[in-house]
Amino acid sequence: MRYKPLLIYLFISSIFLTLLGSIWKIMATLQGLKLTEINFNINFLLALLLSCTLIFIGKKINRLIKILVFSSIFTVVYILINENAPIWYNSGVFLISLFFTSRVKNYDLSYLKEDFISEKIIFDFLSLFAIVFFAFVILFPFYLMFVTSFKTQAALLFNPLDLSINFTNNIMEVFKSYFVIFKTYDFGRYIYTSSIVSIGTVIVTLIFAIPAAYAVARLNFFGKTFLSTSILVIYMFPAIVLVIPLYTVFSQLGLRNSIEGLLIVYTATTLPVAIYMLQGYFKSIPKEIEDAGLIDGQNWFGIIVKIIIPLSLPAIASVALYVFMIAWNEFLFSLMFLDNPKSFTLSRAINHLTGDAETPRQYLMAGSVVVTLPILLIFVYFEKYLVSGLTAGSVKG
Repeated sequence: MRYKPLLIYLFISSIFLTLLGSIWKIMATLQGLKLTEINFNINFLLALLLSCTLIFIGKKINRLIKILVFSSIFTVVYILINENAPIWYNSGVFLISLFFTSRVKNYDLSYLKEDFISEKIIFDFLSLFAIVFFAFVILFPFYLMFVTSFKTQAALLFNPLDLSINFTNNIMEVFKSYFVIFKTYDFGRYIYTSSIVSIGTVIVTLIFAIPAAYAVARLNFFGKTFLSTSILVIYMFPAIVLVIPLYTVFSQLGLRNSIEGLLIVYTATTLPVAIYMLQGYFKSIPKEIEDAGLIDGQNWFGIIVKIIIPLSLPAIASVALYVFMIAWNEFLFSLMFLDNPKSFTLSRAINHLTGDAETPRQYLMAGSVVVTLPILLIFVYFEKYLVSGLTAGSVKG
């Protein structure tokens, strides 16, 4: 038995569990829970005892039973040695211990005898902690935005650091900020405008990107190599460089403060990357399928519509999602081209609210939630298409 891997495992795993518990206690304090003691040393010893028990029990009992039993024991002991806390806090402790025990369920004494196991343990826990830590760093601003949107002006002035939500108030009072931004600030119009612009950009981009990507992937023409390698050259130039000449041209053409103008700009900026993503996928489709379509009497348009598009739906869906997110969240061009509040997109409307010193902060946060929530839900639902579409063309089949 080599003791070095065992000591490394016990130390790193205990530190990891203790840090998770400390982060949870800090978050609970920000929620308004009055916890004054971290008890890092005591909690570290408790985590060390749990890690030691799990490693020596190993696979002697059923994994599911081991996870549930020891997570429950850890939670009970943690509650006894720490300050009194409500049920929701203790439930969070149980979930943390459940996550930890399920993560180390494969660790036992025989596993610690493998080659380079010390390096594996260090890399495993460091990467896991990095994921948890950076996820917390990324998600905390969204949580702050969400909680603030339910606050009242009096609550924000009384205690700006209180991140708890008081659901004992009347539901109209809790969701007051959302009612105000839709009734007073006309956010319904902004959602409609952003939806039209984003969906329109997706449709126009795909109409041009699909045949262009197919041409680059399949047809032979002069300058094909140069076009396929320099198709992303537009992204070498910062958007701010393009804003001023576009502003001048659009002002002369009367395209400012119009959906059409934004559609032209957004399509021009998203079309290169859409072509680049689709051409890689089209190249992975066996050419014999298209040859069979030509033998059956299909022309190039029929091949694209009846063969290429049905076989490329994952890639097309990923491109559509990518373009939609860009158009929905774009701010610079909408800031420069839109001056009339009736034609504002959501991102431009949020900026317009921040320019007003009298706009309460909870209304700004409510507007930010309205901007973020739709794209977040769409991304979660279509994420599988995005991943498959971005990786499917990596290997030519």
